Amino acid sequence: MATINYTSSESPPLVQELHSQSKSGEYSRSLSHQEEKFEEPEATFDDHDVTKPFPIASWEVEETHQLTVRALVVGCALGAVVGASNIYLGLKTGFTFGPQLFGAIIGFAILKPLTRIVPESGILGSLFGGSFGPKENCTVQSAATAAGGLGILAVSAIPAMYRLNLLSDLPQDDIGKIIALTACSAFFGVFFVIPLRKYYIVHQKLTFPTPAATAYTIRSLHSGKTGAVAARKKAKALLIAFAITFVYKVMTGYAPGVIYDWHIGWTLYRLGFTSIISLENYGWYIEFTPAFFGAGMLSGINASWSFFGGAVLAWGIIAPSLVKNGLAFGVSTSDEFPLMSYQALSFADPDLYATKPSPRYWLLWPGVLIMLLYSFADVILSLRPIIADMAARGDLNPRGWFRKGPENPDDEDQTPIEDRIPTLWWTIGLTLSTVMSCAILATLFHMNVGEAILSLILGFLFSFIGVQSSGHTDVNPVTTVAKASQLIFGGISKGAGLATEPAQLLNLSAGVIAAGSAAQAADMTGDLKTGYLLRAKPRNQFIAQICGSVVAVFLTSGLFILFTKASPCILHPPDSGECTYGAPSVSAWVAVAVAVTSPKLPIPPSSGYTAIGLGIASVLTLLIKHFALPKKYWPYVPNWNAIGLAFVVPQVFYPIAMAAGSIYTWNWHRRNPASYDMYMFAVSAGLLAGEGLGGVFQALLAVVGVDGGSFGTAIGCPGFGFCG
Repeated sequence: MATINYTSSESPPLVQELHSQSKSGEYSRSLSHQEEKFEEPEATFDDHDVTKPFPIASWEVEETHQLTVRALVVGCALGAVVGASNIYLGLKTGFTFGPQLFGAIIGFAILKPLTRIVPESGILGSLFGGSFGPKENCTVQSAATAAGGLGILAVSAIPAMYRLNLLSDLPQDDIGKIIALTACSAFFGVFFVIPLRKYYIVHQKLTFPTPAATAYTIRSLHSGKTGAVAARKKAKALLIAFAITFVYKVMTGYAPGVIYDWHIGWTLYRLGFTSIISLENYGWYIEFTPAFFGAGMLSGINASWSFFGGAVLAWGIIAPSLVKNGLAFGVSTSDEFPLMSYQALSFADPDLYATKPSPRYWLLWPGVLIMLLYSFADVILSLRPIIADMAARGDLNPRGWFRKGPENPDDEDQTPIEDRIPTLWWTIGLTLSTVMSCAILATLFHMNVGEAILSLILGFLFSFIGVQSSGHTDVNPVTTVAKASQLIFGGISKGAGLATEPAQLLNLSAGVIAAGSAAQAADMTGDLKTGYLLRAKPRNQFIAQICGSVVAVFLTSGLFILFTKASPCILHPPDSGECTYGAPSVSAWVAVAVAVTSPKLPIPPSSGYTAIGLGIASVLTLLIKHFALPKKYWPYVPNWNAIGLAFVVPQVFYPIAMAAGSIYTWNWHRRNPASYDMYMFAVSAGLLAGEGLGGVFQALLAVVGVDGGSFGTAIGCPGFGFCG
């Protein structure tokens, strides 16, 4: 399963507008939907071509220090906040959100006042004093994006290795292996994308809606008094939402059945409506989760309601039908009450995979195939006219990709040569990271050099898909598309005659390198787009990305150990499937690894046929959308990626929360568009980060033994037991 960024379907107004312009070829836009009009003429961005850097405004001063200690420290700290939140959210459902705008806004809110407080003289002044401009703000968000972007590894293939007993019993015993795998993905992904910067950003002119929106936001924040007022309002709204949500999330651990989870089916059963217990057994209850309410605010009507519709189809129609017809089976969770779990997902007994599956396992295969086929088809159809246009211009000739100066002066890179990333930097880094990856994979994960290099090549190829797709549509399908690496290495392991466990270790190790490095490369390319628009120095961004990647390696590894120590069920879920963290992405990686390394495909026939049918339906829907429907009707076409996600995610209260959040923001935008434009992203980002950090703090409380499990109440929880 893919980790889904909030920009995977619909996004805030500025991102939506840039997205639509990137498809139509119209790049000029007005900021009327993002900021108030600025008093200074030079500060407005009406009709600006987003393929070129912003013109230099009269209010801008030359920034002599764009790469500073304070920018790196604050950026890495903000990236750590987002990274911690993303691991929490990823373990819950696989959802993540990008740090770019969060880092830009909060970085401004922290460093702009600091410049007035800290004197410019002395050691403290040299480190934290001096003026703060948009280019240094770009350094902050670059470090934040790199530091917060590797959470995918901790919520996918690495915990999958533990579920299949391929590593030690405890992650802390494998800290060296975890850090090594994370480092391979982080640094290889940073280095190999550098030579493609000019081709993607300058020559091919990809829009990158969210990075472009980040550049507009940074520029507006620094554009005089109006920008400063807007920045203060946004930052205040974000911090208030964050603080309230953080406190609320911590409190939920002590009374989850009262203030967090409302088990309506269980309550009605206790009141005498005995047949309604099925509502509880299939997971239909309400969870007051601010994070996914905020995710719905950002994702919009189409994605959120497609997700909800998929949940109704999967867990309201198909799952009960499977149980009724004896095609799937539940697990009893109570001797006293008729409580059943249909979310169990155990891989302990291979003989039961196809003969006695749980509804969750049965639904997993349609979900994975839907997302895989839909992602590939969407990328191909979206890029078809673009590739045709490139072929007509001769842009597909690789010899022209890295030429120093194109024939058309309008295509020339406007970044001074001395500000670009030196060739020696990335070539040496790429060589060393390749050697390091091969050595690590050979010594720690028993891969030969050929297999290690193939995993790196696949990461490189997947990055093309990720960068092209995110650059044009703001959708990054890398983590779904990377499932193809598991299929490839499944064939390799069978051809080599490997035993089951070595084959599974090869499959997951190679998969995590391919997916992680490709995702890192796509994020870093977007960062370089932000810097290009702001005329920031790419070499400074590159250094910030390296610093952020170092932080991400240790942050991701440490947080993974923290969460798994607080909730061991992440790695070894009980037969009932009850765990605070559903970890659907982990389950998907495990299922694919088991399937491609088994002598006989362990998929129930009915599940396989349904997967093929729904996969074909998702592709046909895309074909109808692209070739038979006018674009004005596209928002009404269901998003099959979100539908497939609902098949994989067993917690239906997440799509319920997202659907509610999307309706709330739709109504907010309709009634008060000015307030919506000013505060929507800030509030939603605060909700996401607040619950994520609250979850991290809950994990810390669990480790020291003062969490809700020791001092809380189970009132309202089914059977006075588990609450999510």
